[in-house]
Amino acid sequence: MAGSMAPLGVKKDRAAEYKGHMTFAVAMACIVAAIGGSIFGYDIGISGVNTMDPFLERFFPAVFRRKNLVTLNNYCKYDNQALSAFTSILYLSGQVSTLAAAPVTRNYGRRASIICGGMSFLIGAALNAAAADLTTLILGRFMLGVGIGFGNQAVPLYLSEMAPAHLRGGLNMMFQLATTLGIFSANMINYGTQKIKPWGWRLSLGLVAAPALLMTVGGFLLPETPNSLIERGHVEEGRRVLELIRGTTDVDAEFTDMAEASELANTIKHPFRNILERRNRPQLVMAVCMPAFQILTGINSILFYAPVLFQSMGFGASWSLYSSMLTGAVLLFSTLISIATVDRLGRRKLLISGGILMIICQVIVAAILGVEFGSDKHLSRGCSTAVVFVICLFMLAFGWSWGPLGWTVPSEIFPLETRSAGQSITVAVNLFFTFVIAQAFLSLLCVFKYAIFIFFAGWIAVMTAFVYVFLPETKGVPIEEMVLLWSKHRFWKNIMPAMPTMPLEDGWGSGDGHGDSALAGADCNVHK
Repeated sequence: MAGSMAPLGVKKDRAAEYKGHMTFAVAMACIVAAIGGSIFGYDIGISGVNTMDPFLERFFPAVFRRKNLVTLNNYCKYDNQALSAFTSILYLSGQVSTLAAAPVTRNYGRRASIICGGMSFLIGAALNAAAADLTTLILGRFMLGVGIGFGNQAVPLYLSEMAPAHLRGGLNMMFQLATTLGIFSANMINYGTQKIKPWGWRLSLGLVAAPALLMTVGGFLLPETPNSLIERGHVEEGRRVLELIRGTTDVDAEFTDMAEASELANTIKHPFRNILERRNRPQLVMAVCMPAFQILTGINSILFYAPVLFQSMGFGASWSLYSSMLTGAVLLFSTLISIATVDRLGRRKLLISGGILMIICQVIVAAILGVEFGSDKHLSRGCSTAVVFVICLFMLAFGWSWGPLGWTVPSEIFPLETRSAGQSITVAVNLFFTFVIAQAFLSLLCVFKYAIFIFFAGWIAVMTAFVYVFLPETKGVPIEEMVLLWSKHRFWKNIMPAMPTMPLEDGWGSGDGHGDSALAGADCNVHK
């Protein structure tokens, strides 16, 4: 398409010229880096200690007393703001710290933020395991939140930049796979430690130190990403690392894209200000909407409070933890499905299909609870089994769609000059909505009762429509050429302003300008 124009930065499409394959160096780097995801998941799942009687009796005696009152509304037994704060302070501190992590990640590299995150996790684990009062317990959760802010800011970027373009979706999902593995592990540990009285909860809260240590040590041993090295002026080392992770010396095309992206990145002194410019509008919208929608599926409400939720429905303490353990296993399995299919089916198909199934599941659960479950009675065994089955289906759909892709899509769409700032916005929005839902869910459950599931179903309908209309397919598009994608989308091309440009050589589709072209040589159909 001679005569087309490309933005300054990446000046031409070189996707067809990219060389390289999956290497041992990439595999090890992704495994070690993804441990950050396992800690994030563990900290979500371990909130299940809030149903253990010794834990409640020590830190939340009012909830412990109300828990066993037969006359109290089932939906309201755990409605306690201090108990909610135990869960939600993690995400409030993470939201603040991820904004501080952005300049660290950009100026000192992705590894620096990974190391800071690992050390914060270690401090938080020690405080929580040794907590003798509520203040120390909350402080420990605060430090864990700082670790989440740094880790979630750096790890998805690290995975996206290390992965080859044709495998980026699957490798980036190592973060979500590790997150679901962490959730499942936490549920398993809670199921075991509830039998160790009165200090089993200390073991649950302290074991996060094990992956935190691996993350910290791994941060010192991992190679830095070539994108970050080149951006910070270490050009020769950046090329050496690129050759190492691609398994070939023929990396000229990818190296040139990185160098051109770095030229533009180094002219941007205020990335947070730059990200507000009109030419970055599509990425900014995705950075806000994708993580917000991920939380508004209602997934974290189920993950945080699965034991509480199941106990409210009449399950015993052991069975409530067992049920949450089962749902965690389903989530882990479904993430494997997504890893296996995302680079073949694409992001849009998984998001839309998952959204439709989640809507159906939320409506079914609301109907069962509305008909069979009152404020002063328990579900029958048959209905309880049906609720757990449908929630497992919901987990399955979330695990192949919004779970991993809520992180993958934002981490791969930003140009180098705003990538750290963009990821910080993504994490901050995610943690903000996580904080709000975590703090409000028990109160909402008390007020809305079964209708809480209809509330989330409505949001899932909105986000599914959003994906259909506004999200282009990013499958197979090299990360440094992602900026070229938006000008070919039928909606976003009307938003993108005229920019300083250079001629673009042949390779960008048929030239009709309506978004049905593809990156030459790349397996990427741009949504019309």
